[in-house]
Amino acid sequence: MRFSFFAMALAALVLSSAAAVAAPAPRLAVQSLSQLSDLPYPFDPERDANRDVAAASARAAAEGKLLLIDLGGNWCPDCRILAGVMDLPEMKAFLAAHYVLVSVDIGHLDRNLQISARYGITRRLEAAPAVLIVDPKTNALIDKGHILLFDDTQSNAPQAIADWLAQWTP
Repeated sequence: MRFSFFAMALAALVLSSAAAVAAPAPRLAVQSLSQLSDLPYPFDPERDANRDVAAASARAAAEGKLLLIDLGGNWCPDCRILAGVMDLPEMKAFLAAHYVLVSVDIGHLDRNLQISARYGITRRLEAAPAVLIVDPKTNALIDKGHILLFDDTQSNAPQAIADWLAQWTP
């Protein structure tokens, strides 16, 4: 009994310490998604996703940052909203400090699925956007089990998206 209580207390301490070291999320001036205008179209079906992810991963490793792979399509409102939040000046600065971002077009959930498979996502993606946060030094998926958090981006406040992205930073 005493050992399991000690083990649980130690685990709680480790988890709270890990959360404490995450970079604080930027405070966004935009409070509502309705304040976003001119949403970007960041997903280019003509790009070579394998080459783009490899280059972004190498850059992230060299710069000591995480790799953020944004899987989506320009047809998807949630994908464009997420891209619009990440395009806000405060978020751009935060992302540039902690991540190397690469946008990958996944068509209508039927293109470039080898990218997600590379990180252990072998089931067909059921929604978009999907966000893969990868440690480029180990090639390990950090947000395993949470990649589809933004599949209903329209119900999230911009600050919630910023907070979610910040929780993964070292």
